[in-house]
Amino acid sequence: MCRTDLHIVDGELLEPKLPLILGHEIVGSVVQIGGKIENFRIGDRVGVPWLASACGDCRYCKKCQENLCENARFTGYTVNGGFAEYTVADAAFSFHLAAGPGDAETAPLLCAGLIGYRSYRIAGKDARNLGIYGFGAAGHILTQVAVYQERRVYAFTKSGDSKGQEFARRLGAVWAGGSDEQPPEQLDAAIIFAPVGALIPAALRAVRKGGTVVCGGIYMSDIPSFPYQLLWEERAVRSVANLTRRDGEEFLEIAPQVPVKTRVQVYSLDRANDALHDLRNGKVEGAAVLSMGAS
Repeated sequence: MCRTDLHIVDGELLEPKLPLILGHEIVGSVVQIGGKIENFRIGDRVGVPWLASACGDCRYCKKCQENLCENARFTGYTVNGGFAEYTVADAAFSFHLAAGPGDAETAPLLCAGLIGYRSYRIAGKDARNLGIYGFGAAGHILTQVAVYQERRVYAFTKSGDSKGQEFARRLGAVWAGGSDEQPPEQLDAAIIFAPVGALIPAALRAVRKGGTVVCGGIYMSDIPSFPYQLLWEERAVRSVANLTRRDGEEFLEIAPQVPVKTRVQVYSLDRANDALHDLRNGKVEGAAVLSMGAS
């Protein structure tokens, strides 16, 4: 379960298919395949992400930027998703999943992990001091990857969230504090996962000259005005849109090497609304997951 599901339910994303089955971090097994499918077999373990399909013909698809496709479709938004016992997915945009952690522990990798990894790539390979604003599903996954690659992670949570800050430290963050605080060192880059526009000027204050602020969410509240001085000296603000298949393949290869361990709270399918409520109110540490087998 992703914060994007909340944005759809709350009407902040304005063009959902209706009626709609939510859910775009899907892990399951193939039970039926189309006649021309060659890359999957019945019984394969499969992951289905946010990007459901792309046209293959537009200028973005031809440049391997299918995440920007003019005619892209999205799982759990413009096509039905995974809050169900069965779902239909495009084999060309689904991922083979190796045996490993349980399905509930793997599911957050299909969005929080993938979008987090794309944000991480855009932040730059030379970003040694990395700030992460919003320490939820994506933040706790990405911290493990960054620490594995010997980067220094500075975690920012809601002011006063001592539990979240301690969680970040346990995962290897060298510092954790409130998003209203300045880190003890300048950051090379910052990634914002919290959908709070006011964090952009806060992050710009924290990054060095030439640093990058990456907005990792699909939705963010309005960005307040801020003095040009914060952006000057070649600082940059970037957004992330969806993911490419290359992102998915790279991340799913690296995750077992770390190995990434997700923190999940499992809910049964009939408790989907309870899970959404807990996510909205900050009661989920890590990621909320719906399981068909949970009671």
